[in-house]
Amino acid sequence: MKISVLASGSTGNTTYIETPTHKVLVDAGLSGKKINELMHQIGRDLNDVDSLFVTHEHTDHSKSVGVLARKYGINVYANEKTWEAISGKVGKIPLDQKFDLEAGEIQSMGDLDVQSFPVSHDAVDPQFYELHSNGKSFVILTDTGYVSERMAGVIKNADAYLFECNHDMEMLRMGGYPWPLKQRILSDTGHLSNEDGANALMQVLGNRTKRIFLGHLSKENNMKTLAHLTVASMMEEHDFGVEHDFRILDTDPDSATNLMTL
Repeated sequence: MKISVLASGSTGNTTYIETPTHKVLVDAGLSGKKINELMHQIGRDLNDVDSLFVTHEHTDHSKSVGVLARKYGINVYANEKTWEAISGKVGKIPLDQKFDLEAGEIQSMGDLDVQSFPVSHDAVDPQFYELHSNGKSFVILTDTGYVSERMAGVIKNADAYLFECNHDMEMLRMGGYPWPLKQRILSDTGHLSNEDGANALMQVLGNRTKRIFLGHLSKENNMKTLAHLTVASMMEEHDFGVEHDFRILDTDPDSATNLMTL
């Protein structure tokens, strides 16, 4: 299984995963043109993508779902409530390209299994995904207010994670956001802080885990260096083998990470 985080941040999110027989995206929160550019950065083409898995209806995850489906013939998977929420925003998608995948279900596609799991976020029915292929697994979790014990159990000991570190607590508290928005972000249906992300990662990491991508960083309330330093230092304080047993990797809202083989 090969993976690239094409874009991750509060302005737009999309991730690419390929196996020998499938090429898929999780989310399409940027314009179709931008996603096409990001695909070309890693030497891939949207014409070869066969499936798109949508996590929830927020625009930074669903912006070009309809465009990609219509222009490239991509099959789209989402749960029923998410379909209802995006139906008026993404335009018409051919019925034979629309598929329902509810939280807790697994979509088996030959050499790729996509397992969905529910999260705590202020969307109608948000869910994220763990992708399995050839004994390897990759977890994507970038929009949740907290990580429950049940959620942690589902995603434990994956080979790689794309994990939310949305904000630095002090930057958010001292920043210019109106108080109701700050409350929303800090709530149990908001986003994980750098510290929250580090604590959750320490619950789920296992001996198989080799790569952790820090994702969904707020443009206004976080910085790559700060998120990276916070997570790495907290893990080191708890005797995790940062840069020995696993690597912590940064993501970007405008450029793709290198295509990596798990």
